[in-house]
Amino acid sequence: MLDMIEVQIDSIRVHLMQPQRLVILKEKDSERYLPIWVGMYEAEAITLALQEVEVVRPLTHDLLKNVFGAFDARVKRVEIISLSADIFYGNIVAESNGVEVQIDSRPSDALALAVRAHVPILVHASVMNSASIMPEQEVPEGEDNNPSPEKQKPVPLTDEGNARLSVFEDFLGKLDLDNLSKNDNPDEDKPDKSDKPKKPKKK
Repeated sequence: MLDMIEVQIDSIRVHLMQPQRLVILKEKDSERYLPIWVGMYEAEAITLALQEVEVVRPLTHDLLKNVFGAFDARVKRVEIISLSADIFYGNIVAESNGVEVQIDSRPSDALALAVRAHVPILVHASVMNSASIMPEQEVPEGEDNNPSPEKQKPVPLTDEGNARLSVFEDFLGKLDLDNLSKNDNPDEDKPDKSDKPKKPKKK
C-alpha cells in the first residue's frame, strides 16, 4: 500500500469524433492528473453512478456489486496497478470471510464499481510517474507578461453540466486521436487499448 496513491474521478471528457471517452483521475492533495481512455458504455456507467441516477433494473456494474453482496463479500478498494504496452491493468480488491482476494479487471470496470461501492481508487506510483500529467504552471510575475493564448490558464468552468477540469481544455483539444482505430468496438472483450493514455503533442 505504500506504493499506492489515492485518486478521485475529476471529470469525464467526450470527443465527438471518437467512440472512446476520457476519464480524468486526480491525485488527492496534488495537481497530478491521470487520463485514461475508456469505452463509451463504461463511461456512461461511471457517469450514472456519479450523478446517482436511479435505473429501473440493475445495470451490469450494479449487478456486479449485488453479486458481491449476495456472497457476503465486501469490495474494499479498486486499483490501477500497472501500465504495459499502452494498456492499463487494474484490480478489484474484495474481502470474503476475512480473506482478501484480488480480481483482475479493466480499470474502466473497476472505476464503475468503485463509484457504486463508494470505495477508494488507488493507482500505483509507477503508473502515476509514467502516465500522469500536470497543468501548466502560471508564469511567475515579471516573466512573459504577454503569454500566447495557448499558455494562458483557462478560466474555470461554472456550468454544472460541464467538467471541472478546465485546465485541460486546450490539452484535450490537441490530443493525438489519429492512432485510434475507427473500427474499434468498445463492447468487444479484447485488449483494444480502450484504457490507453494520450499525451499532448510537442510543439
